[in-house]
Amino acid sequence: MPSDPDVLAPRPPSPLTEVVEPALERRGLRLTLKRDDLIHPELPGNKWRKLAPNLRAAVRADSQTLLTFGGAYSNHLRATATAGRLLGLRTIGVVRGDELAHRPLNPSLARCVADGMRLWFVSRATYRRRADPAYHHELRDLFGEVFLVPEGGSNALAVEGCAALGRELRGRTDVVVVPCGTGGTLAGLAAGLGPGQRAIGVSVLRGDFLTAEVRGLQRAAFGGERGDWSLEDRFHCGGYARGTPELEEFAADFEHRHGLPPLDRVYTAKALLATVRLAEEGAFAAGGRVTAVLTG
Repeated sequence: MPSDPDVLAPRPPSPLTEVVEPALERRGLRLTLKRDDLIHPELPGNKWRKLAPNLRAAVRADSQTLLTFGGAYSNHLRATATAGRLLGLRTIGVVRGDELAHRPLNPSLARCVADGMRLWFVSRATYRRRADPAYHHELRDLFGEVFLVPEGGSNALAVEGCAALGRELRGRTDVVVVPCGTGGTLAGLAAGLGPGQRAIGVSVLRGDFLTAEVRGLQRAAFGGERGDWSLEDRFHCGGYARGTPELEEFAADFEHRHGLPPLDRVYTAKALLATVRLAEEGAFAAGGRVTAVLTG
């Protein structure tokens, strides 16, 4: 039987740490870091916020197996595998790219296997069906009854979980910057913020599809759009899990100056780079408070 989901108990609210960043200081801005990377020792940040409501639902439904989707470097797959180990649930990861089945596992996928996840590699054409109910039936025919969690963990339950992040920041900042992959964290964060606050999502993928995704997630969770939010798509640095020399130099310097652990280059570093560049462009009102979320 699965363990009680309270084994996933976090340590909210995650701390706010003010740092002095020259690009913001020159414009009279205060920068704080929302250290969601410290919220849980094994399921940091938005992964805990999005997964926990889904995992509680799985345990209530007496499900024995979680099935979810991700790419070869998916933080979500790793988090799901870890959560499955903690709860005593079987986990299956549907992985984009059937050519990977015959290659050595990268460290991310190796971690999934070490935590007990079964990897199921599919072609990119098949992976594009990940939200198709007919494909879900095919997967259940293949693997039996499973509790299905969408890519990135982003669904109505996850969005409601991420609204707590916004509520924790009410009255404590003017603008919140958060990295975005599937849009679930931004959808919830914006809904949880108070009047006069706004959220900026920094897309880590190429393309302009996330606006529609965030709107759809808010409709599913709340019945309509919520909060003041927008998306920035200029800081993906080449796309998902890709980077540039500028990003690497910036991240290493930011870590060193502020005494931080290594920044995640897929998400967090890009959001911090965007925060600094937007400040330099005058995107924030002088004298305001800006918060960047370290999602882990």
